[in-house]
Amino acid sequence: MPSMNYKKLSKQISYALRHAPWKFGLELDEYGWVEVDELLNSLRTRKVWRNLQESDLQAMMSSSDKKRFEISGGKIRALYGHSIHRQVVKEPRIPPEVLYHGTARRFLSSIMEKGLLPRGRQYVHLSTDVETAMEVGRRHDHRPVILHIAAGKAHEEGIDFYQGNHQVWLVEHIDPKYLRRA
Repeated sequence: MPSMNYKKLSKQISYALRHAPWKFGLELDEYGWVEVDELLNSLRTRKVWRNLQESDLQAMMSSSDKKRFEISGGKIRALYGHSIHRQVVKEPRIPPEVLYHGTARRFLSSIMEKGLLPRGRQYVHLSTDVETAMEVGRRHDHRPVILHIAAGKAHEEGIDFYQGNHQVWLVEHIDPKYLRRA
């Protein structure tokens, strides 16, 4: 069997767990979990994944530069990035004092007027460091704008933050008063 393409597998699982579980015959619980065996059985119906094992999922997760998924108690879930209609329940956490968001220059005036909105996802994604925010912003603009988010102050004033992974924080909306160009 040829070596496993973990990047392709990660994209397939992201699609299944973040965006279209019904296309894979999966039903996520309220926290976004699904049985590992159900996911494996669904993916194995596709020729490319017919020999897929849980060990392949573990290898995919450990080879990734970002923590996108977690497995626990025989279940798997995506940690962030959901666009499904039903909200995935997350536990609020205390964020770092400052977080960052990279965006295209063309969106800046709208953001400074309306704030950061999830736009097709369940949450706005924020980064713990400028480099990650820059990388995300470059997906939409070769010279992105980096926004400095006063997350600590927003949290103190009642905004809930959720940890996606060690570099990604999630929030439903950030008011413009917590934003400034970095």
